[in-house]
Amino acid sequence: MRTRLTQKLCIEHPIISAPMGLAAGGRLAAAVTKAGGLGLIGGGYGDSEWLEREFAAAGDERIGCGFITWSLAQKPDLLDFVLAHEPAGVMLSFGALAPFAQRIKEAGVMLICQVQTLALAREAVAAGADIIVAQSAEAGGHAIERATFTGARDRRLSRGRSAGYVLVAAGGVADGHGLAAALMLGADGVLVGSRFWASTEALVQPELQAAAVAADGDSTIRTTVVDIVRGYDWPPPFTARVIKTRLTMDWHGREGELAQPAVQEREKARYWKAFHAGDVENTCVLAGEAVGLIRDVVPAGKIVRRMVEEAEALLARSADTLGSVSI
Repeated sequence: MRTRLTQKLCIEHPIISAPMGLAAGGRLAAAVTKAGGLGLIGGGYGDSEWLEREFAAAGDERIGCGFITWSLAQKPDLLDFVLAHEPAGVMLSFGALAPFAQRIKEAGVMLICQVQTLALAREAVAAGADIIVAQSAEAGGHAIERATFTGARDRRLSRGRSAGYVLVAAGGVADGHGLAAALMLGADGVLVGSRFWASTEALVQPELQAAAVAADGDSTIRTTVVDIVRGYDWPPPFTARVIKTRLTMDWHGREGELAQPAVQEREKARYWKAFHAGDVENTCVLAGEAVGLIRDVVPAGKIVRRMVEEAEALLARSADTLGSVSI
């Protein structure tokens, strides 16, 4: 599937795996790249030892890395650490781009900027983004209230075909239908999170993946509970989409009480103990509305092949159908 994204990144398929913190490690990123896409390691909240280990796990595969930008601002040396590994691209999301964009560009590395509004898209263009990821509220993890259909179209229509960047859609994409739809909307490819979160290479407890496979889109909710309980000071208006576990729903709507220091410390310990043990109900499971499209946990390479084959068949069928329509 040749698109402006595949040409830009010199990859076979227009698919990038999302840099999901603690879940998108080196094995997952390498598997996506090996299958013809581009895999990104999740820089998360910044742990140099974890990043070193996961870059090593990726071996010699050509991969990239993504950062939560406001968190990177607290540990700016991590960018130099990652650039020293000569990544294929660095993705910035959820914060000011200016302090880091120039360093990435000067290193000769692709600058990938994830945006949630037109204002952020314009900031990314001004920063010299090579790839702009238009993220929607369907996505798992953090986002703002915009939908894929209108959000991707807004960003597509705001540029000319001669623009120096390519557009990628993110949020709710988990199969070939989503990939085909994104291309029809004018995107040049997709960034996929939840579907790869439910892959055999992802650093996710099997019990949490099983909960996602059993869930549907109505089983998720946007909330700040996951950030308060972990002690992460996320800036407004970002909220996180998670599966409705007992811990999440116990505190959703009671965020002020949860933020009390003694309560937060107690619930934080409960959260991480359950997270590492695969105790679904006593932690928060970050996953998007696309969980309703996920019915198995399989290798990432198989996910890429499925998506591409399905999208190609759908686009070919649509071309045949439209070719027979008289207007």
